[in-house]
Amino acid sequence: MNKPTFRQRLRYDAGGVLPEEFQEWVRRDLTGRGSTARYLARFLVPLVALLFLFLLFPGPNWIPALMMLMILVPTVYFALALHFVYRVFRLQQHGIDPASVTRKIPSVQHDRSTYKYNYRHP
Repeated sequence: MNKPTFRQRLRYDAGGVLPEEFQEWVRRDLTGRGSTARYLARFLVPLVALLFLFLLFPGPNWIPALMMLMILVPTVYFALALHFVYRVFRLQQHGIDPASVTRKIPSVQHDRSTYKYNYRHP
């Protein structure tokens, strides 16, 4: 599996498209172990750097801290909510069929079988 160079990786992290030879790496990056943490890091690191500008406001330190928190909490919430939408978009952007990537939700089968046993059992 080919890995992108540092420059290609920076462009990819900023939303660019990698050449076709890196499709397996892109698939693993977007769907593999730790993909949610990487997604949040790419999304929040530039934002946190901008939020530190709130520390330039005059007054007690708790005021800028609360202003930063009021922006950061909803941003993290919506970023997590839209993670799968963003992943489908990035996979399509690189020419990978999102339907080919399996979504593993371990508790779904257990929940379904429990439901059938409790409520649909004759």
